[in-house]
Amino acid sequence: MSPGFDRYSDSYRETVQRSISFSGQDVDFFSEVKARHLEATVARRRGRPEALDALDAGCGTGITDGFLRGSFGSLTGVDVSDGMLGRARAANPENQYEAYDGRRLPYPEKSFDVAFAISVLHHVPVGERNELCAEMGRVLRPGGIVVLYEHNPVNPLSRLAVARCPFDRGVRLVSPREAARHLRAGGLAAGRPDYILFFPWRGAALRRAEEALRGVPLGAQYCLSGRRR
Repeated sequence: MSPGFDRYSDSYRETVQRSISFSGQDVDFFSEVKARHLEATVARRRGRPEALDALDAGCGTGITDGFLRGSFGSLTGVDVSDGMLGRARAANPENQYEAYDGRRLPYPEKSFDVAFAISVLHHVPVGERNELCAEMGRVLRPGGIVVLYEHNPVNPLSRLAVARCPFDRGVRLVSPREAARHLRAGGLAAGRPDYILFFPWRGAALRRAEEALRGVPLGAQYCLSGRRR
């Protein structure tokens, strides 16, 4: 993860919004969908989120954390960008945010029940992705889970959004198979991917339809979780 994100700390939302403007939706729509999906994934794989301590690895400006307010027993965030952390702290003063050197998470073992990273892995150099997954696993309590969200490389609209985003320039997207390999290399037992964001519109009926389609590898993003052995 690059500290070059500091230059976007004051314009992150606007920069992402320009890259996804063709969808007709705003940043909050996509963040909220992922927040609700994360809650459901954690409830299904680990238990009641409100009884769990969660870590957001690569929290950015804390937009998704805002939609998770009250969802977990505690929510902590880390990022390599001091500027992003400042925005996250201002937006979510109830959470704890700490600087991360990109190598070792600043927490001892068995600190969290859940560690998640949303659109982070593709910004990590390929040779360091196993290490990130291992670090997320290290800070988990027994039975804890790591949850990754990434752009689906086979979805053309995801590729368009990435191509239009200046801080995504030059990145190589991570396939579900690659993400599973990184989780396993980090000592985690990887599950099957869930595909999300088939429909860029609001509505309970559409979210139910997405639940039925979650095994179809065409959604704009996917979610992959791994349990600490």
